This record gives sequence, structure tokens and C-alpha cells, in this order.
Amino acid sequence: MIARRQFIAGAALLPAMLEAGAGVAKPVMSPAKLATNEAYWQTVAAQYELPQGITQLENGNWGVMSKPVLDAYFRNQRKVNRESSYYSRREYGSQWVAVRERVANMVGVRSDEIALTRNATEALQCLIGGYNRLGSGDAVLYADHDYSAMQSSMDWLRSRRGVDVIRITLPEPATWQGMIDAYAQALDANPRVRLILLTHLGHRSGLVLPIRKIIEMASARGVDAIVDAAHSVGQLDFKLPALGASFVGFNLHKWIGAPLGVGGFYIAKDRIPDIDPHMTDLDDTTANINARVHSGTANFAATMTVPNAIDFQEGIGGAAKEARLRHLRNLWAEQLRDMQGLEILTPADPRLSCGMTSFRFSDRRSMADNEAVARELLERFNIFTVARDGLAKGSCVRITPALFNSSDDIARLTTALRTMSKG
Repeated sequence: MIARRQFIAGAALLPAMLEAGAGVAKPVMSPAKLATNEAYWQTVAAQYELPQGITQLENGNWGVMSKPVLDAYFRNQRKVNRESSYYSRREYGSQWVAVRERVANMVGVRSDEIALTRNATEALQCLIGGYNRLGSGDAVLYADHDYSAMQSSMDWLRSRRGVDVIRITLPEPATWQGMIDAYAQALDANPRVRLILLTHLGHRSGLVLPIRKIIEMASARGVDAIVDAAHSVGQLDFKLPALGASFVGFNLHKWIGAPLGVGGFYIAKDRIPDIDPHMTDLDDTTANINARVHSGTANFAATMTVPNAIDFQEGIGGAAKEARLRHLRNLWAEQLRDMQGLEILTPADPRLSCGMTSFRFSDRRSMADNEAVARELLERFNIFTVARDGLAKGSCVRITPALFNSSDDIARLTTALRTMSKG
């Protein structure tokens, strides 16, 4: 429960939170202190419409729009529907340019290094399928940690580019150096590898890779990396140059809270020629990043609303968001880490996790087992989660808190898992 003193301190922030229609203003205390201020986060939660009677801890599928963003989306959708092609052929082009500029500023790169897509999957398919520095006899590499659709895209390079495909299993439990060593050993054992897929923050377990260290190690061996940042952009507080990557795909409708149907990719300016133009733009011989994707007719209103989503998130602040999500994760994962029969799939090392973390009961490793665990959490405790598969050591249940979740939500989860562990 929230202490009276804490509530008064947090409630005092409410007027500032409503400035400029953003819903939430810049934090007025350190991110670490703000992360534990439940009253402040109640005012944030009030900016969302949420389901009644359910503790929603499956926020990794996509991110709920806040009320100000949802209102902006409805306004934009009405405008598009009302004005039709009169809008799209006259105004949308300049608005699209402005949105791309805003996204580029958010992630810390040039606007001509950003292309907008419908989601991270489309973005990464363009990067993986278009990467043209592969030839017959080369190899590519990915891990069990990576998203299934991206694994399939890497497998497709076998027929597309004539390469061999290497799949590795990341060690569990994970350590910082262990992750670096796993990729180094794989590259040493497979010297023909020229491209690796790296997932910054994995959707299966929530594991965060030491991306920059792995990329530096790979680059020294002549290996490029394509980075899947679908779950890290907006969950972790960083700018893309910090990764040291030349090719990155990301989402805007997960942790940025934009409407469904908006993502993007980054290609370092001098590396754009290393990604082939899309099949619909083969005549484009320029280093135009937009020729590397062709989505067709876009959801105009969703794209138009991206700046509103960024405004809302920046009103809270990236460091404060990350600190809050870490706090919520630690309230259950670290409290239960030593509980017999329960495996927490991200380590205590804060460099290797953020808000999302999965667990499994040691004697329940199949997908069916973990679907049953998720079902019990919902039917018995009204806690919504999701089972994930694909990890070499077994399936798991993923816990993904959002900014609207409270410490009471996490306490309910902790109590439920303790109860379930007793049979």
C-alpha cells in the first residue's frame, strides 16, 4: 500500500504533469527516487484506459496508447477519413518528413538514416533480406534468443544468398562475459560467418545482450551485425549510436506507445549501399534509405500520431521510465530468485535486464506446461501473462510490466507464484 507521505509528495506533482497537454511532465526528482514513488505513478496510470478486474502484466505484445495519444489518434483518423486523398496527396508528405525527423532526434541519428515501416518485423526483413555483402560459401549466425520471424528470415538467406546458416544456444543462466564469449566462440568455430543477428532485449526471456561489446568483437573478425531493437527502444534509455551498430530495426508501437502499425529502421549513412533497394525500387541507385522499404499505403493517422506518443514518453523521461520498469521487475524477480523450484531467466546483473523478465517452474518446461501456468495465473489470480517458447532449456512465462502497473500489481504476482509453488 502507498504511504500517506509518499502519496502527498506524488500528488503534488500532478499540476506539472498536465502541462502542454502531454499528460506527464519531466520528473522533478532523480529517476531512482521517482521509480519508487507510487503516488507519482498513480498519476501516470490515470493517463491510461485499462481493463477492469485484471492485472495486466503482458505488455510486451504492444504498448497501450495513453489517453492524450489516443485522443490525438482519433483526431487524426477523423481528419484522414474526412479529407481522404485531398489530405494524403497534399499534406501527408510534409508531415511524414516531420515525423521521421522527430523519430531520428529521439534515437539520436540523422533523419536520412531513418526509414519508417509498419513494425520491427518489416524493418528487420528489409535489413536481413537486403544485406548484399554475402556470397556463396559465406555463413550467417543467429541464436535461440532471437525472434522466430527473424530466425526464419536468416534461414531464408540460404536460398537468397547461397550461405550456410549457423544457430547457437545462449548459455543459461546468463552472465555479461558469458554472452560475449558465446558469440566469440561461435565466430571462431565458424570463420566463414559474415553476418550475425543480435537481439538487444529478447522477447522470450527479457535478456539484454552486451550489444556493443559483441559488435566490437564481431567487427574485429570482419563480421557485420543486424540488431533487433524491437523491445529495447523505449524500454531502455539509450541512443542508437551507443550500440555501435550500422543496421537496427525497431518498433514505435511497443515502448513508445504510438498507435499500432508504426516502426522503423536505421542504417548508418555510409552503409546504405550495403542494403539492396526494395524490389519495387530497383531503379533507385542512390543512397536513399527510403528505397530500402516499400510498405504501400500507410496508416496515415498512426504515423501522424507518433510525435504525440514521443511527447508523452519524453514528458516522463527515458531515465525515469527505465528506472520504474526495473523497479517493478526487481520487486518480484529478485524477491523470488532464491525460491526453490522457480527459475528467473534474467540474472541479477542490472546490465542484462530491464522491465521484462520470464520465469519457469523447474519441473514444468514444455510449452503446454507454461501455457497451463499462464492460464492458472489468469483464472485463479486474475493476472494476465503469456507463455513463450523457443529457448533451448525450455518454455517459460513472461512478465512484462508497463508504466501504469503498480507495486500492488507486482505484490499480487509474487503472492500468486508463492502459492502456486506449493502445489
